[in-house]
Amino acid sequence: MAVCLLCRRVPRLYHFLRKDSMLTQVLRVKVQDTDDLKSTKGELQQWEPFLPAQYRPYYNPSSYYSVCHFTSFCNQAENDEDVCLSALAPSLWQQGNRYIVSCSRYLSTSSNRLFESPFNKDSEPPLPSDSLINGNLIPQNVKVDSRAFQRCRLEYASITLDLTQLPHPVKWLKVVPLLEKVDLFKDKKKPSVISQLFVELSHLEPNMMSLLRLDQRFIRLLQYSVEHLGHFTNYQMLRVLQSLVWLDLPSDHGIFGLYEAELCCRVDHMSRRQLLLAADLCRCIGMQVPQFLQSLYSAIHLYLGKMNVSELVQLLYIMGEGRRCPEDLRGPVEHLLMNHLDKLYPEEVGTVCLGLFKSQTPISDHAVTCIIQKACSHVGDMSDFAIVNILKYMRFSHVYHEMWLENIAQEVPRRAPGMGIKGLMHVALACSSLHCKNDQILMAIAERVPFLVPQCRSKDSSKLLWAFGTLGFLPVQNPSFYPSLIEALRQRKAEFQKYPEHLLSGLLGLIFVSQFPEDLIALALNPDFVRVALESSHLDLSKDYLTLDEAVALELPQWTGPRLSCKLREEVAEKLWSFVKSDVCQKPEVREAESLLQDLLGGEEFVCKRMILPHTRTIDLEVHLDASRQPIPVNPASNTDIKFLQERTSKVHFLQDRDGMNVGVTLTDELFARLTTRNATKTFSSPAPVQYAHIPTLDPDEGGSLVKTRLSHINEKETVTRPICLDSAHQDSKSPVKLAIQVSNRNHYCYHSKQLLGLHSMKRRHLKLAGYRVVELCYWEWLPLLRESKTKKLKYLHCKIYNSLS
Repeated sequence: MAVCLLCRRVPRLYHFLRKDSMLTQVLRVKVQDTDDLKSTKGELQQWEPFLPAQYRPYYNPSSYYSVCHFTSFCNQAENDEDVCLSALAPSLWQQGNRYIVSCSRYLSTSSNRLFESPFNKDSEPPLPSDSLINGNLIPQNVKVDSRAFQRCRLEYASITLDLTQLPHPVKWLKVVPLLEKVDLFKDKKKPSVISQLFVELSHLEPNMMSLLRLDQRFIRLLQYSVEHLGHFTNYQMLRVLQSLVWLDLPSDHGIFGLYEAELCCRVDHMSRRQLLLAADLCRCIGMQVPQFLQSLYSAIHLYLGKMNVSELVQLLYIMGEGRRCPEDLRGPVEHLLMNHLDKLYPEEVGTVCLGLFKSQTPISDHAVTCIIQKACSHVGDMSDFAIVNILKYMRFSHVYHEMWLENIAQEVPRRAPGMGIKGLMHVALACSSLHCKNDQILMAIAERVPFLVPQCRSKDSSKLLWAFGTLGFLPVQNPSFYPSLIEALRQRKAEFQKYPEHLLSGLLGLIFVSQFPEDLIALALNPDFVRVALESSHLDLSKDYLTLDEAVALELPQWTGPRLSCKLREEVAEKLWSFVKSDVCQKPEVREAESLLQDLLGGEEFVCKRMILPHTRTIDLEVHLDASRQPIPVNPASNTDIKFLQERTSKVHFLQDRDGMNVGVTLTDELFARLTTRNATKTFSSPAPVQYAHIPTLDPDEGGSLVKTRLSHINEKETVTRPICLDSAHQDSKSPVKLAIQVSNRNHYCYHSKQLLGLHSMKRRHLKLAGYRVVELCYWEWLPLLRESKTKKLKYLHCKIYNSLS
């Protein structure tokens, strides 16, 4: 009767019972063969449920390399290293720094599984032996111990389960009598006896656990535990959960939903240490317990003032694994963290940053700076895992800390030969997010990565390509880096059906530095793949597709492979233009440049504010000059009378060289007064897309700027004229000159550098291929000029435009 009742409450359990009853009869035959197995030596002491008498605090900075006993738990820790920030909190990403690039998406695209079973296999498979590549010993994998911080202090023993302290193993023959006791219970089942049985059964040898889980007597014991859930004391229930960790019960087993419900009912009757221990046990089992965590967060308010350092760090760890921190806890947690900051061990600092990163918890810039400052003083004692976690949170909060990055520039080259591909990927991704290009860091990673290609997931390869392409790391700097990652993408083609964003991310990073693997591009632009990618992905990939498609059209004129449909290209371009009109076009430095150019050239019909290349996602101020260097109307939205153009050109006196070529205009007081009286207030629209000419492909822009200009000191009373420096090619040319005037900002460049980031370097290259000359109003020149007089700004623009014609 109890079985039927339980099966009705938990439908999945009925199928589990039937399936296991058939398999048990088959597997019982093999029990006799296990008697000859040698018992495990007693180096490991028996694990006690709470504070052991002989427990000693343990701290090892090299914990990044420790090999865990539970393969699945380690794999989960490695794969669970990221969260999709764009899907969960797209607006939060842009609030930390006013200079962050507005991208169509973010690259953090892990599956975001909350909890997985800590160990799926009965015994740990033998680790593959190290291999030799080009005479270098390359480890097959680098294990990450994400719970190493729990061995820093004695206090963690009462609120966590140490997975390295296995129970003393016993043979199957000693377990059989315990199972026989289950049938003797019948109506005399006591909660204390049931919990003790679970504890004793959890000592069984790991390689025999699968046999135990299929035994009908053990299944009945699970049923009895559910029936007596309400009669367990808190201590007894926690002992049962701890035993289920060692028994390796599947995390999706039906009884865990009932245990979560019982935990939720007991939240108000449990101490803060019991709450933290229960949450940690659920984490070790792999239970997804969002309702219990919500109840825990509500109850923990009462204990915040009494929490010590270990409890705070464990709470942040639980929040990170649960991927959520309630808003009402953010302030108190930040305050408590600042109070305990000086007491944190180096490994705990990394855990705090990882918890804040995974739970997407923003704290003040001051608090982030204090945490990083604390890490700076102990960076040499930190594990690679802790260092990577700090970089992750810097990537989330967009706080640039020069001292920390200087330390990392020294540490990463030293540590890179022993780091795994995931750690290296996160270091590179953090550098690209912070726009920090450090050749020491990038070269160290580039030299290590080719040896780790067999370990690369598609996510690792794509993010590395994106990061290095964004920072403008050229193929000539390390000839084997890009080819090795391209080959890694080819080896992971099967993953792209599930994660199409990985393929696009990698390809965008490659095209930033003019690398075009045609087979992968053909796969990405295949109509069937495009349809699946746009329909199935939780990210908006349409803008990335437009960038890829138009880059292929410009830089591969011989391309005969698939292309995006015209309809899709138009829809995406319209979407981008709609965003740019409401954002970039409204920036003061852009509006000021547009207004002054209209005054300088004679009206709004001579300046068109639009996206010349929509796939580059930024705007330009387009100006056309005819063969005599006079402005040509380019703005179709302007209804200015053409008669005014004729009147203006008849009254303006252009300076000419010896051959009669107009090379400049004298900016007199009369002309200046006339120009400034015109008030351009009409709206603008985006004209038809530019028609690309087939021009030979250009090399990547190594210097960061295709057009280099220098602002000279100008006296406001001087007459500004364009110098006579036209070459013979320009003098003989009768075709109009198309100028793309760009108002740049610091977000287009690497930090503390005048090197353009990958997307903007590609844009300069593409504008030149499309027949434009780029005139840049550099932010370090133009922004200070905004506070100067109008005359000085006009002279600066005049100088910029006509100097670009040389």
